[in-house]
Amino acid sequence: MKRKPGLEIPGPLGRRQRPWRALWLRSLLPPLAVLGVVLSRALDLTLALLLLVILAPLLLLRGALAHAREGRIFDREPLVGRFRAPFERLYFAGSTPGRSLAALLNILRGDLAIAGPRPLTELEAVQLDVEAAVRFTVRPGVFSPYRLKSRTGVAYAPEAQIDSDYAYGQSARGDAGLVVRSLIGEVLGGGEAPTPPILEFFGVPIVNTTMPEAVDWIAARAAAGDPALLAFVNPDCLNIAYVDTEYRRILLDAARVLPDGIGIHIGCRMLGVALQANVNGTDLFPQLCERAARSGLGLFLLGARPGIPEAVAANMQAQFPGLRIDGVQDGYFDPADEDAVIDRINASGAAILLVAFGVPRQEKWLARNDARLTPAVRMGVGGLFDFYSGRIPRAPEWMREIGLEWTWRLMQEPGRMWRRYVIGNPLFLYRVWRQARSGETS
Repeated sequence: MKRKPGLEIPGPLGRRQRPWRALWLRSLLPPLAVLGVVLSRALDLTLALLLLVILAPLLLLRGALAHAREGRIFDREPLVGRFRAPFERLYFAGSTPGRSLAALLNILRGDLAIAGPRPLTELEAVQLDVEAAVRFTVRPGVFSPYRLKSRTGVAYAPEAQIDSDYAYGQSARGDAGLVVRSLIGEVLGGGEAPTPPILEFFGVPIVNTTMPEAVDWIAARAAAGDPALLAFVNPDCLNIAYVDTEYRRILLDAARVLPDGIGIHIGCRMLGVALQANVNGTDLFPQLCERAARSGLGLFLLGARPGIPEAVAANMQAQFPGLRIDGVQDGYFDPADEDAVIDRINASGAAILLVAFGVPRQEKWLARNDARLTPAVRMGVGGLFDFYSGRIPRAPEWMREIGLEWTWRLMQEPGRMWRRYVIGNPLFLYRVWRQARSGETS
């Protein structure tokens, strides 16, 4: 059919095709990829040589100490590198600080990069799923994305997925950011420490677990109809529990209390123990929604400003098709309507009730109405609805990775948050210091 002059057909049919342009762009991809690899390797070599020159006296001293005390300069660890090629990672022999500096020689040889996935043992490489093999297209690194997330307790995804995401999105800028964040994370993460199943702050027991296990626990209790109060605590919550006996008693009676925030992580270091993961409600919520959608478990959202729970429900159902939000109710209802609100919750058939009244009001409300509520799992979630409604943006991922989300919250709402962070955080750490001095760890 002949097209009328001046009539424009939308889309590619209305344009004259230029196959040469697409061919030209495709032809650029291989040389650009090669150039990226060359530049990345050049940067690694430059930085390694620079550090070797600057640290030469220290490296020579460390090598001499290793030879004098151990009878050898290096320890060697067999590992698997890029394209599954075997190599030996070097460490200075002995336990004297600085043994990892020998990895600079591995970078010179091309075994390691400054940034990249963690090098695997032969057994780990054999057990790796085929889908995750893309990690072997890049050099393993001294600084890895999974280690960074693990040190600050936010490694919620499996290591293979984190490594695959890194391999697909690797860039020089991204590597530089990873190195800087890793250095900060190493300071915050501290050294190796035992991970007891229960952490204790000021007499409040906190379950030291992982995000997947926490989601499994909630889903199992909800499916079984087994009543349980779940609470999340950050330093501000523990400061409140320190002086509020009613709130403290509720936490002691709760089925589970989970750790929330970098402050708990630092407090654990002060007590000589390690936190497995920062199992905060905000990061747990989407994982819980995904599990609920698969398992057919219904949620009821109670709290926050009018319109906020509805926005949360719409956003999460768009993200997780099949998710049941059995009911919503803002937190600005008249006290005289409380009975009607509870009747709505019970009639909804929801298995999980999330209450966003703020600490400790939400926990006290749940405890007071415990015998009247039928949802199996009840949890206080603080300001979670504000984030997932879009009213308040979350901190960028890089800030969460290094434990600085609290600074973002302070910038977002300084009038409301300054007391919690500027006064509350130092007060919490002082109280933990006093607990550590008394010899109570967990």
